[in-house]
Amino acid sequence: MNIGLVLSGGGARGIAHLGVIKALQEQGITVSRVSGTSAGAIAGALLAAGYPPDEGLRIIESAGIFRHLRPAWNRMGLLRIDTAFPIYQKYFPHDSFEGLKIPLHVVAVDLNQGEVVEFNSGELIRPILASCCLPGIFEPMLLNRKQYIDGGILNNMPVEVLENKVDHIIGSHCNPVQWQKPVTSIRGVVERSLVLAVQSKTKDRFARCNVLIEPPELAKFDVFDVRRARDLFRIGYTYTHSIDAQISKMLAAPARQLV
Repeated sequence: MNIGLVLSGGGARGIAHLGVIKALQEQGITVSRVSGTSAGAIAGALLAAGYPPDEGLRIIESAGIFRHLRPAWNRMGLLRIDTAFPIYQKYFPHDSFEGLKIPLHVVAVDLNQGEVVEFNSGELIRPILASCCLPGIFEPMLLNRKQYIDGGILNNMPVEVLENKVDHIIGSHCNPVQWQKPVTSIRGVVERSLVLAVQSKTKDRFARCNVLIEPPELAKFDVFDVRRARDLFRIGYTYTHSIDAQISKMLAAPARQLV
């Protein structure tokens, strides 16, 4: 049985994906193929490279990615994400999709063509960085003379790239919308508006997953709450185990019809 895992973007909340993965592995579920956007691309790459979820958490906590970011002087973003390349190279020394143990699909957005682009072969690290280029924060990533930004802008749940390749799809979404407090800052307006825009394009993809894992408690966290990595990991892990029965039912259902 081939099982595909789709991992959404969500900033720091994407750390919850690692907890989800650990719980799935404890249930005896083996992922055959994974797709991811932004933070989901990072978590997916760690899984595909063979890192245990707890080791992936340690890597995120110790890598200190924000210490390696540099200002962007061309006014297309506040920071340059390509300066984080050496950090990723330490953990993905082969720097290739072919060097992974599980097939990985990463999506980013071609800024000039205005379309989603899938990466699944060749160079690994720069496509991952491109998938994480949140507009306004990071300067667009230049790949083969093309500018790329965060894949979540147009597709925050890349289900399509797996649909004809696996029997069942498990989706892990880390952006539940449960706002209870009014916005009180410019940053809050921008962040909430972006989440709403992304969410409107994501809901239709939920139904295309056999199982959707979306821990509601993640709504309490900010997308920049990297310091609360262990809490985020725990939430993903605990919630996934709480729906063991649903996941088991999915595995017992007939395989997806490939077209």
